[in-house]
Amino acid sequence: MRIRPRRLAAVAVALLTAATALPAAAADGPARDRHERPSHGGLSAVIRYTEYGIPHIVAEDYADLGFGTGWAQAADQVCVLADGFVTVRGERSRFFGADGTSDLSLSSAGTNLSSDLYFRGVRRAGTVERLLAQPAPRGPSRDAKELMRGFAAGYNAWLEQNRVTDPACRGAAWVRPVTALDVAARGFALSVLGGQGRAVDGITAARPPAGASREPSATQPAPEAVARAARELFAADGADMGSNAVAFSGRTTANGRGLLLGNPHYPWHGGRRFWQSQQTIPGRLNMAGGSLLGSATVSIGHNAHVAWSHTVATGVTLNLHQLKLDPADPTVYLVDGRRERMTARSVTVPVRDGAPVTRTQWWTRYGPVVTSLGASMPLPWTSTTAYALNDPNAANLRASDTALGFGRARSTDDVLDSLRRTQGLPWVNTVAADARGHTLFTQSQVLPRITDELAARCSTALGEVTYPSSGLAVLDGSRAACAPGRDRDAVQPGIFGPSRMPTLTDAPYAENSNDSAWLANADRPLTGYERVFGTVGTQRSMRTRGAIEDVAAMAGRGGLTVADLERQQFADRVPAGDLVADDAARACAALPGGTAADSAGRPVDVRAACGVLADWDRTVDVDSRGALLFDRFWRALTKAVPAGQLWKVPFSPADPVATPNTLNTGAPGFATALADAVGELRAAGIALDARLGDHQFVVRGGARVPVGGGTESLGVWNKIEPVWDPAGGGYTEVTTGSSYIQAVGWDGSRCPVARTLLAYSQSSDPASPHHADQTRLFSGERWVTSRFCERDIRSSPDLRVVRVRER
Repeated sequence: MRIRPRRLAAVAVALLTAATALPAAAADGPARDRHERPSHGGLSAVIRYTEYGIPHIVAEDYADLGFGTGWAQAADQVCVLADGFVTVRGERSRFFGADGTSDLSLSSAGTNLSSDLYFRGVRRAGTVERLLAQPAPRGPSRDAKELMRGFAAGYNAWLEQNRVTDPACRGAAWVRPVTALDVAARGFALSVLGGQGRAVDGITAARPPAGASREPSATQPAPEAVARAARELFAADGADMGSNAVAFSGRTTANGRGLLLGNPHYPWHGGRRFWQSQQTIPGRLNMAGGSLLGSATVSIGHNAHVAWSHTVATGVTLNLHQLKLDPADPTVYLVDGRRERMTARSVTVPVRDGAPVTRTQWWTRYGPVVTSLGASMPLPWTSTTAYALNDPNAANLRASDTALGFGRARSTDDVLDSLRRTQGLPWVNTVAADARGHTLFTQSQVLPRITDELAARCSTALGEVTYPSSGLAVLDGSRAACAPGRDRDAVQPGIFGPSRMPTLTDAPYAENSNDSAWLANADRPLTGYERVFGTVGTQRSMRTRGAIEDVAAMAGRGGLTVADLERQQFADRVPAGDLVADDAARACAALPGGTAADSAGRPVDVRAACGVLADWDRTVDVDSRGALLFDRFWRALTKAVPAGQLWKVPFSPADPVATPNTLNTGAPGFATALADAVGELRAAGIALDARLGDHQFVVRGGARVPVGGGTESLGVWNKIEPVWDPAGGGYTEVTTGSSYIQAVGWDGSRCPVARTLLAYSQSSDPASPHHADQTRLFSGERWVTSRFCERDIRSSPDLRVVRVRER
C-alpha cells in the first residue's frame, strides 16, 4: 500500500503557494530518448525545514525523493546548479563566450571552448546514455535512475513555480529546465574528474601532426621532466580537494560504540560545494549528511546505525598508452602489427557573438588521444608517436548506488559490502564507524588495473620513470597484451576487483589525511598493494603526521565521546609549528645585526619576528598572533629549501610519524625565507603579530567573518586556504577548506548523537537567511545538533513544513 506524504509528515503540512512562473525555455533540438524527456509523473515530496535551513525530505519512493531533493537544492543553490548544467550541456561558449574561464568544478578545462568541446563530444558519442542503459551492477540501478529522473523534475518544478532572486543568475537565459540526462551527465563529470576531466585541454587540443611536426625527429618529452610533472600533478598537497577522517572503535570509546569525525576539504564556491539534507523513504531509506551539488544522494553522512566519510585517495585514476603510428598516416596506429584507424569525432560549439567552432577529437581502443596532462606535461603527437588516455571511470555511473548502499547499511560490514557490489567510487577512500563499535578504512576506488608486474613488462621508456615516482603508468600501446586485464570480482573490464583494495577493519582507530593507505593505523600498517594505489614506506605529509599523533593519543587515552571529536576539529594545532617555531625563533635571534637578505638581496630587519615566533601559541585560532608570520615563513622556506636539506634528522620508515625532524636552520634558504616573510607582511601593512582572524576571513553581508584554520603544509586538521594577494594589500577571502563536517556517535538509543557543520552555509544566495548562519557558527567553533529522529525534527523551534509537487 502506498503511504501518502501527508501522513508521512506527521505534522500540519503547509502547501506551497506558487509564485509567478518563469518562462520554460525549450531545450535545443528534439528529445532523443526517455532520459531527455521531462517528467510528467505527478511527483511530490514533503520537506521539513529545521534550524539553519536544513531540509528533511520525506517521500514515498525514489523518484519522489529525487523530486524533493532537486526542489530543495534549487531553492538554495539554483545559480550554481544552473551554471553546472550549462557546463555538462557544452553551452558555456554560447552564454559566456569562448575565451571565458570554464567551470573548474566539473573539469580542468582552461576555457569555455575547451570545456564545451569535451562535454559536447561526450553528448555526441552517447556516452552517458550507454551507461544508463547498462544493467546493474555495471550500470546504475533502477532506484538510482529514478532518483535522477525525480531530481530533474524537482529542479524544473522549482523553476516553474518560483522567481530566481539570486543576483548571480536572476533573469539569465541560461537558467533553464533540465533532463534526467543532464543530471546523469553531471554525475559522469564528477566521476571522470581525476581522469578525462583532468586532461580536457589535452583531449580537445589534440591534432594530427602536419609539416615539420610530422618528422620522426620531432621532440619527445624528456622522461625526467615528465616524471617531475607527474609527481606534481598527482601530489595531494597541491590538490584543490582533500580531507581528514577518523573512525574510533568501541575499544577506545566511553560506551563501547563507534565514533566518526569527517572533515572534507573542498572549494567554498562553485559546483563542488556540499549541501546538507536528510532523505527518508519510510521503511526503506533514512540517511542524513552532505551531498555534492547536483547529486541526488548523500555523499558523506550517517544513518541510525553507521556513519561514513570520504578522503581524496592517492590512487592514480588514469594511465597512458603510448601509440606506435603508421608513418604514412598519423591517425593510424599499430596493435600487434595490425593497423587500426582512430575514430574521428567532429564537435561543433555555438559561440556567443561569433561563428560556431568545429573541432575534431581522436579516439582509440584505449581512449582519446591526448597531447598534454596540464601545461607542464606535454605529450606531443608526432608522425611516429601519440598518447591515448585510459580512464576506467568513463564507464562508471555507479556512485549513486554506492551511496544508497551506505544509506541502507546497518554496520561497517554493510558499507564494505556496498563498495564490493557497486564498485562506484572514482577517487576517494572510505572511513566508517558503526553503533556496534566497528571501524573501517578502505581504498575502494575505481582504478585502471595496472599491476606492478604489468608495469614492469609493458612500460615504455617514459613509463619506467613515471610509474615508480608517481603511479602514472605509460604502457606500450602497440601490444594488445599490455592493456589492463580483468579481475574476476570486478564489475567492469580493466579495473581492480574488491579483493585487491587496501582495507583495514576493526582497528582502534582508522584515519586518513590524503596520504596512501599505508598508515591508516600506524600500529597496523597496510602493505602489499600495487603502486598505482599509492606508496608504502615513504614520507608522510605534515597533516598526516599531525593527525596520527592526535588520534593515536586520543585512542590511547580512551573514554572518547562526540565531545572529543568536536575538540579535535577545532584544536587548530600546527604540527609544523611544534617542530619548527622554537628553533626558528632562536636562529632568528642569532642572526648578525638582526638582519637577513631577502630573495632580491635587500637587507631586512627581522628582529621583531624573533619574539613573535617565540611567543606564538602554535595554533591557527582566530585570536592567534604570530600564525600569519609563521604561515608566510613556512611557505617561503619549504619552497626555497630542498626537502633533503630542510631537516637535520631525515625520514625513517621505521619512525614515519616522528621523522623527519629538527629544522636545519643552517640551510642557505632559512634566513632568506624569514626575510621574505617579514617583508611581505610589512609591505601589505600587516603587523607581524597581527591577529589571524583579522586577515583570514570571508565576507558575508558586507562584514568580515573571521575564519580559523590553516593551510595544507602546516599540518592543520582544520584545513583553510586563504588567498595571498600582495597587489591587493595582503589576504583575500578563504576559497577552500573544511566544508561539510560531522562528528557522529551513538548512545544506545534509536537516535545517533551527531553534530554537523556546513562551513559556508546552505545557500549561495546573499539574500537567503541561510547564506551565512553556519559560517558564523564555524567562525565561533560552534556546532549544529543533528535532528535525525522524528521527535527531534518535530520539536525544532524553526520547523517549517512544505509539500512540493509537480503541476
